[in-house]
Amino acid sequence: MSADHTYELLCLENPLLDIQGQGDDAVLQQYGLKANDAILAEEKHMTLYEELIQNRNAKLLAGGAAQNTARGAQYLLPADSVVFYGCVGKDKYADILQDANKQAGLAVRYRYDEEQATGRCGVIITGHNRSMCTDLAAANCYKIEHLEENWGIAEKAKAYFVGGYHLTVCVPAILKLAEEAAKKNKPFILSLSAPFIPQFFKEPLDQTAPYWDYVIGNETEATSYADSHDLNTHDIPTIAKHLANLPKENKQRKRVAIITQGTDPTVVAVQGEGDAKSWPVHPIGKEEIVDTTGAGDAFAGGFFAGVVQGKDIDSCVDQGQWLAAQSLRELGPSYPFPKKTYTASK
Repeated sequence: MSADHTYELLCLENPLLDIQGQGDDAVLQQYGLKANDAILAEEKHMTLYEELIQNRNAKLLAGGAAQNTARGAQYLLPADSVVFYGCVGKDKYADILQDANKQAGLAVRYRYDEEQATGRCGVIITGHNRSMCTDLAAANCYKIEHLEENWGIAEKAKAYFVGGYHLTVCVPAILKLAEEAAKKNKPFILSLSAPFIPQFFKEPLDQTAPYWDYVIGNETEATSYADSHDLNTHDIPTIAKHLANLPKENKQRKRVAIITQGTDPTVVAVQGEGDAKSWPVHPIGKEEIVDTTGAGDAFAGGFFAGVVQGKDIDSCVDQGQWLAAQSLRELGPSYPFPKKTYTASK
């Protein structure tokens, strides 16, 4: 990867190894977890990872929301289009991530931490639900110095996607990309990532808000945002419209707010364009669903591949839903190989 290569999309967040096993109510209760949630691990969760590996026949898969999105976008774009930044440990888990990215054709620029192990996310599958419990470890050690050392690549990239989970890690790196995007009129995209981000990291989230050209989240993240910002509503189109119309730094682009709702319609609001619109989700048979982990990340990968391709919102939503449907048929946050070619649904 040479510093003079221009990437269509640069993604920044927390590279994680997903340790994914089948669970039941007993294991959720044992660790005080909800069936469908995403939290950061506490001391009481630290035995979960071995429990999944030893007793739950766990699969080890490349994870981390924005890294999943980066692989998804690369799946749809020409070779060498996407690069991912994040921090890992010097261990075999980092090698597993590297191999998965190599297979997907995703370029990575990792910072390697000398002390911490590669971050991991315990994923407990119960039916079509998944509870995610993340021990950030090395992912929490990303430093703005790494971004500055690799600025040659970042500066040339045409769009930036930052996962909201990174708001717990390195806000200065996020703001450096955000300010660059505003200055050069490049799309800056932020994912809300999890309900705890608007709840407990409201201040850094709000610090980045003026720079959002695109903001994406699911219905639980949107309602969490509404609660933490006293919007007094759980109506998804209303929340989308509010997000779209927040004050904005780069006046050359209208902000687009996208909220996914699982099998319910995808809702999109555009700054200054009135009420939000919705798109029904591509139907997929229950029996075809292998795993819902990473489906939202896949949608984001498809949608933002569309954005860098210059497609309209209809096409971006369609492409996002198509890629999410592909991911649902795979184990973990992955995509079918040999590659399938996207075909528009209409």
